[in-house]
Amino acid sequence: MNFFTKISLLLLTLGGCAAAQAEPLAEPQLERVNYTSGADQKERDFFLYLPRGYDAASEQKWPVILFLHGNGERGNGKDELDYVLIHGPLYEAWIQKKDLPFIIISPQLHMFDMDKRGISYIDNRSRSQIPERQENGTPPREPHFATPHPMSGDAAHGDMSGIPALLPEGWDKIEGDLLNIITQVQQQYKTDENRLYLTGLSYGGFGSWWLASQHPQLFAAVAPVVGWGHPSFVEPIAKNQIPVWQFAGGRDRTIPIKYFYPALNRLEQLGHPNVRFTTHEDMGHDAWRRVYRSDDFYQWLLDQSR
Repeated sequence: MNFFTKISLLLLTLGGCAAAQAEPLAEPQLERVNYTSGADQKERDFFLYLPRGYDAASEQKWPVILFLHGNGERGNGKDELDYVLIHGPLYEAWIQKKDLPFIIISPQLHMFDMDKRGISYIDNRSRSQIPERQENGTPPREPHFATPHPMSGDAAHGDMSGIPALLPEGWDKIEGDLLNIITQVQQQYKTDENRLYLTGLSYGGFGSWWLASQHPQLFAAVAPVVGWGHPSFVEPIAKNQIPVWQFAGGRDRTIPIKYFYPALNRLEQLGHPNVRFTTHEDMGHDAWRRVYRSDDFYQWLLDQSR
């Protein structure tokens, strides 16, 4: 083999390596996954986001976020499922094209007659509010809620014994559905079972506290946003030392900040070593917008593992 033959073979080899290295990663995918709800025996769908680079043929396993939406995004799990795209990690990953290295599970809570209670943000919602993924670029973000109230710290609420632990018609009513969805995704997709993260906003924040308290062995971290936990929930969370990052808006008049402190203080009293509480003093109830667009939030999740 002469010198030029060796060079030609080397160039061919290097060219093949470069071609292999240049093979593009799979683009993110948003799937609608069918299931039958145990709450009403009806067929529904949930959204499942697969991140850039997800490959079913690969051995790589991915961390998972289970996201519980707020009260205004309830629906029938079919033609109303798109309402869950309005806020949260799925909005960031799919609509704003933020490169989040997670599988994201986003189910929809049943209406449970919440549309018959005269709640304006449910009664007046329309499909025009649902953002659409654009082929090129991203849509403008919605402005933050007006915050006419001055910033001021609130003292912790003292006695929580008379405060209901759960909101009406909440995520606790579909506990079985949520557990089955988690199992279904873990069985059918490449997931890292040691890195299952739970987060939710407002009604979903309450739901996150509750679900973590009922099944603490499942989750590597819980991050409730603008939804407080009841002190009666926290003992299993402390016992299993699930890392907690709670978020609140200092100007929130929907979920007053004074109710956030008792559960967090109780966690510390029980010896929990990993409790964070971030208050966005300049924000109202929609502090979730800032939380879910923050790189720090997702990096903190990735740092947690069972």
